[in-house]
Amino acid sequence: MTQLSADRTETRERPDLGDWSDFDELARLQRSRLPELFERALRSPFYARRYAGGGAPVTAADFESLAVTGKQDLRDSYPFGLLAVDRRELATYHESSGTSGQPTASYYTERDWVDLAERYARKWVGITPEDTFLVRTPYALVITGHLAQAAGRLRGATVVPGDARSLALPLSRIVRLMAALEVSLTWCNPTEAVTIAAAARAAGLRPDVDFPSLRALFVAAEPMTAARKRRLGEIWGGAAIVEEYGSTETGTVAGECPDGRLHLWADRAIFEVYSPTTGEIRADGRGQLVVTPLYREAMPLLRYNLADDVEISYAPCPCGLVLPTVRVFGRAGFGYPVRGRTVTQNQLEELVFGLPLEYQVMFWRAQATPDAVILEFEAPDEVREQARRELSAAITETLDIPHRITALPPGTLVPTEVLTSHRDILKARYLFGPHESWDKALMYQ
Repeated sequence: MTQLSADRTETRERPDLGDWSDFDELARLQRSRLPELFERALRSPFYARRYAGGGAPVTAADFESLAVTGKQDLRDSYPFGLLAVDRRELATYHESSGTSGQPTASYYTERDWVDLAERYARKWVGITPEDTFLVRTPYALVITGHLAQAAGRLRGATVVPGDARSLALPLSRIVRLMAALEVSLTWCNPTEAVTIAAAARAAGLRPDVDFPSLRALFVAAEPMTAARKRRLGEIWGGAAIVEEYGSTETGTVAGECPDGRLHLWADRAIFEVYSPTTGEIRADGRGQLVVTPLYREAMPLLRYNLADDVEISYAPCPCGLVLPTVRVFGRAGFGYPVRGRTVTQNQLEELVFGLPLEYQVMFWRAQATPDAVILEFEAPDEVREQARRELSAAITETLDIPHRITALPPGTLVPTEVLTSHRDILKARYLFGPHESWDKALMYQ
């Protein structure tokens, strides 16, 4: 992504925040993009085949009659069934994590990447040339690490490619980099933000004191409760916790405003909600999020169902942005029955992170059975029993369900060696001296 700034002037103009004054003007902006989007989409084998029998969309009025494009459509079209440009125009190729066993492919042109980077960079705290930006998300195939790196470079920041799956970058090294380089911004999932803080403590550092340059943590990939978000900020000494929402197939689709709400970037895509039970598609309310990117070149998507459970609202936001807001429930929005009550991850997370900060509760897990919730968490010796009693009382008062809670010593759920290890990273070697072990010859670790 070395040509992002230059390419900005070579491609069609995309709107900037504030280029519209109300939702009617925003809707007209969206509709004006549809004819070109339809024309481009019909160049792909998938959409050409879908509309081969007639009924291809041509005008903005045709949009409401379009069928939803599902994840299975992408899987069935793997890898290039949705390609709408010559392969020589592609800049990058990506795949989803493939948790279903079937990956989906995504690809972008260089001009697509300008749009991707601009959307990610719409952070209310800003990304500046003064920032050192640690990217602690995967780089392999998924888009997340590349997205942050492109946005950081677009805004002139110094990007540190920390990855999140590399053996060369254990947590102990990440902590050292954050301190030595005076990292001011990070990008990771919320669990990773907690784990890095625990690794800092294991190294004898105080996350809330010993990283004074850190001003914001950008987080995504997990729905978060207000309690966990608040706790993350406390753990990291008041640094801003800024949420983002997106996917490998779409890039960033929503970002957080200063008032803590996620705004959909509706100048760059059309957003709707789909009811899988009725088949109805609406502009707002609760359902599965449907996205139609307006400027996608390599892989146009018409009414693509991300299948995430969300709620869209057009109510005014105190921040003043004329953009819809979204609440993302994801898997955390689903629960399990316990004695006739539905228990969700969000409910338990609110209670766990509602414990006082000084109890240092960072890691927990729970299992819902038909008869009770079984929950374990880590806490230091001196507060362990008090924390257990308080959490039990909170569950009884709030959820009124049978439960069994076990308070464990630190290092039980997340082994201490994970936080402190310095892995032996090797390159292949073939010749050894007389007193050296050759057991690791030819090995890559």
